[in-house]
Amino acid sequence: MFSQRTNWTLTPNRHAQALEQLRAAATSILDLTASNPTNCGFHYDGAAILEAFRKPEALSYDPQPRGLLPAREEVSRYYLQDHHAAVNPESIFLTTSTSEAYSYVFRLLCNAHDEILVPKPSYPLFEFLADLQDVTLVPYALEYAHGWFIDFHSVVRALTPRTRAILLVHPNNPTGSYLQAEEVNRLNKLCRERNLSLIVDEVFLDYPFAGVPRATFAANQESLTFTLSGLSKIAALPQMKVAWVVTTGPESLVQPALERLDVIADTYLSLNAPTQWAFPTLLEQRRSLQPQILQRVRENRAHLQALVSQHPSWELLDADGGWYAVLRLPAGLSDEDVAIELLRTHHVLVHPGHFYDFGDDDYLVISLITPPDVFAKGISQLIQP
Repeated sequence: MFSQRTNWTLTPNRHAQALEQLRAAATSILDLTASNPTNCGFHYDGAAILEAFRKPEALSYDPQPRGLLPAREEVSRYYLQDHHAAVNPESIFLTTSTSEAYSYVFRLLCNAHDEILVPKPSYPLFEFLADLQDVTLVPYALEYAHGWFIDFHSVVRALTPRTRAILLVHPNNPTGSYLQAEEVNRLNKLCRERNLSLIVDEVFLDYPFAGVPRATFAANQESLTFTLSGLSKIAALPQMKVAWVVTTGPESLVQPALERLDVIADTYLSLNAPTQWAFPTLLEQRRSLQPQILQRVRENRAHLQALVSQHPSWELLDADGGWYAVLRLPAGLSDEDVAIELLRTHHVLVHPGHFYDFGDDDYLVISLITPPDVFAKGISQLIQP
């Protein structure tokens, strides 16, 4: 009765079962996986946010496939002011989420069962998005040696005649690694030679640990590039459901891409008018939210590093940005076993590394936006002599 694309294994795994048991018993949990900033104790200007929706223009229906021009112009200003990148508003499509933006781009580039290369390790959502779009994901490796880098041999080995694009996460989630200039040059060269596109997720772009802004792919003109981001992370407003995709590259490829995206977006017209008219105020919230989040991330990471330094069998992997930390477990320990034991014994929730498709070694992934008191208590239970 149901399609094969939704034939997922829905039985809870051991980790999920352990968590369900604690929640069913109303057990208090130290959650080190918190990713919803609205529940992490940050200060929001609630009055300004709510007032932004009191716009009489929102009562009129003006369907625009790319989104209303004033909202797209705000995205353009964001790139210019925060990243010194000139982005044409006409190259921007507004969507309700980066997930929807991915679906637009996947549909634009791929016939059924065409292939997109994705980094390993990385965010687990891609598999579900690809299944729903009948796209095949083929992994390429990120390697670690006091910092993460692309294994270009694995990229080349993964290429087939059905490859349509290379997906990047900048910085990667959860490794926190930005693409280096040399890697960008090699990727552009490969895309030109093989007639491929780049799909770049930049939702964590604005959170470098050192505070120095990183270059955005929204300025990339060397190959056909689709850059995705949105309010969820930039302004810590996941509930407002505004994201976008920027299309750049050679004009001979950009123009037909925009024309086809127009048809895709016009078919759905999903983003509501009130949110688009409120968008300038919503995006402006980044000015107050980003400093709060960066301070939290840096302080929690410093606390974690100090604790790890006292226990040499543990390792905090190097990272440059984002909201997460990756811990390498002492030799002989299983990430899933450790994560389940932490839940059952100490009521501490962490993510085992295999959720993010890490390789042979065992890792744990924890959120650095966790409220400081919960974070301190949780990691003290996690890292013990």
